[in-house]
Amino acid sequence: MANSIKSKIEINVELDENRVPEKLHWTAQDGGITDEEAKAMMLAVWDAKTQETLRIDLWTKDMPVDEMKVFFHQTLVAMSDTFYRATQDDKMSATMKDFCDYFAEKLELNKK
Repeated sequence: MANSIKSKIEINVELDENRVPEKLHWTAQDGGITDEEAKAMMLAVWDAKTQETLRIDLWTKDMPVDEMKVFFHQTLVAMSDTFYRATQDDKMSATMKDFCDYFAEKLELNKK
C-alpha cells in the first residue's frame, strides 16, 4: 500500500464580543497560502451518513454589500463549473450558467 499524503487547510476566525467575525485568515501550505486575510468564506461538506450538506458561511462585519454580491456571483459560477466537472451534465450546467448570467444582470454586476 502506498503512503497516504495529508494536506491541511486552516481557517482562523477572530470574533468580537458578540461573536461576530471581525477577521478571517486562512492557510493552505500545499497551495502556497499562508495566513491570508479574507472577508468572506463558504464551506460545504457532504455528510454521507446523514445524506446532507453541512455548511459554514462566514463574513466579516466590514464586508461591503457590493463585494458580497460579486462574491456570491463568482461562487455560483464556480459551483456550476464544479457541477459540470463532477457530473458531465451539459444541460444542467448550461442552465446553471444561464442563472448566473441572470443573477449578474439583476444585480447589475456587469455595468462597472
